[in-house]
Amino acid sequence: MGKAIGDAVVPGPMTKGELISFLGGDAICRVSCIDNQGWPHTVPVWYQYQDEGFYLVGREKSNWAIFLSINPKAYICIDTLPDIQKVLVQGTAQIIESPNVGGKWVQIARDMATRYLGKDGPVYLEPTMNDPRWLIFIKPIKIQTWQGNYSKLQ
Repeated sequence: MGKAIGDAVVPGPMTKGELISFLGGDAICRVSCIDNQGWPHTVPVWYQYQDEGFYLVGREKSNWAIFLSINPKAYICIDTLPDIQKVLVQGTAQIIESPNVGGKWVQIARDMATRYLGKDGPVYLEPTMNDPRWLIFIKPIKIQTWQGNYSKLQ
C-alpha cells in the first residue's frame, strides 16, 4: 500500500496494483442511483470487481436495481477507516440479467458471500437461492482513488 514513512502511508492515489488489492477486500460498496422522483438513492451492497467493472446482485424487488434498470447512471463509493482508503466510481449500469433463478448471478453471489463471510459464506445464501435476483454490471467511466492520512505523518 503506497510509499510508507514509518507506519504511515504517504497520502495519494492508489497504484493499479493497490486498487486491485483493495477491491478484493471486504469493504462494502455504496451504490447511488436516481429514484423515480429524481432524488439520489444510496444503499450498501456487496460487489464483485472483475472484467474491469463491478458486478452487483440485487433481489427482485430491490429499489436500487429497479432504478438502475430505468436510469443507468450510477456512482459507487467503497471506503475504509481508519486507514483512509477510498475508491469513487462514476459509471453506467448494464443489466446483465433481469430477475431470475439460477442465472450467472448465482456464482457471483457465492463468490461475494465467500469473500465477505468466509469459506462458509455460501451457506448464508442457500435458503434464498430460489428468490429471483438481478445481475447488474457497473462499467466505470471514471475511477478516483485515495489512500493515507496526512495526520499520521506528523
